[in-house]
Amino acid sequence: MSKRPSPISATVDFDADGVQHGFLKLPISTDDSAWGAVMIPVTVVKNGDGPTALLTGGNHGDEYEGITALMKLTSSLRAEEVHGRVIIVPMMNTPAAMAGTRTSPMDGGNLNRSFPGDPDGNVTQKIADYFTRVLVPMCDVVLDLHSGGRTLDIIPFGASHVLENPEQQRQALEGAKSFGAPYAMMMFELDAAALFDTVVESQGKVFVATELGGGGTSTPESLAITERGVHNFLIHFGLIDGEVEMPTEPQVYLDMPDASCYVQSEHSGLLELTLALGDVVEKGEVIARVYDMTRSGTPPVEYRAGRSGVLAARRFPAQVHMGDTIAVIAEVVDSLG
Repeated sequence: MSKRPSPISATVDFDADGVQHGFLKLPISTDDSAWGAVMIPVTVVKNGDGPTALLTGGNHGDEYEGITALMKLTSSLRAEEVHGRVIIVPMMNTPAAMAGTRTSPMDGGNLNRSFPGDPDGNVTQKIADYFTRVLVPMCDVVLDLHSGGRTLDIIPFGASHVLENPEQQRQALEGAKSFGAPYAMMMFELDAAALFDTVVESQGKVFVATELGGGGTSTPESLAITERGVHNFLIHFGLIDGEVEMPTEPQVYLDMPDASCYVQSEHSGLLELTLALGDVVEKGEVIARVYDMTRSGTPPVEYRAGRSGVLAARRFPAQVHMGDTIAVIAEVVDSLG
């Protein structure tokens, strides 16, 4: 069954040359605004013919590295620098970003678990549908900037996925490497069916994802890596001129072959991690302890690494609940792809 057109409208002309700043407007009716709209900021920078890059941040509202880097880019990128078109959406899930939360306060929706979306669904599903049926078909390459948000801290990496199309996978992997973060990863997602990643890749587009820190903040270091990576991405895919700038130390390649890379807690309590991000992990090594906070004198539960590698991600808050991911261990490999 065909779906009705998206209820979202754009105040910019995606086909016009020059720099435009506007909004993706989604009509809503709430107690506070009977005839209101969700206003998602968008910038389009176009200069003649060429490829189209879609740059997105704020897929989760508490991941600030991407939001900040793209907000800065919207006020600095000039049309004469661009060969083709760059579409920038710094806060895909604007309601979540405004609330400083991972999910939308309007409907509890996790945008990156809501694709391909629904024009007749809730606010989050309508946003996902617009990206799926309007923005993604316009583009050739997509860079979606993520970090750990309030509950995770993650080493900085560009990532791609294993794909059925070898050429599409090659281009995405080269884009992930050229992002120029200290690490590049072949990433395994726990449940990829409803991700933005999957929608983009299923349309045959080149998709690069990132993880760039976390803790619900950004640092000068994480922001510098993000801004350099965005420029590297545009250079690599021919949208702007320049030379890709790689990190001073050799880039480390990581692989996540399966779900066993994720260590999830089977207990609730106080979390003690025994390793720092980027530390080498040996199989069988104690990587975390969880203490029962309801009584003293109780020995902690120990969690051991099921594989060797490096600590690629860790839970950020000290309190942990059953089912929370407390650590992610990725394997160091000589090459990717």
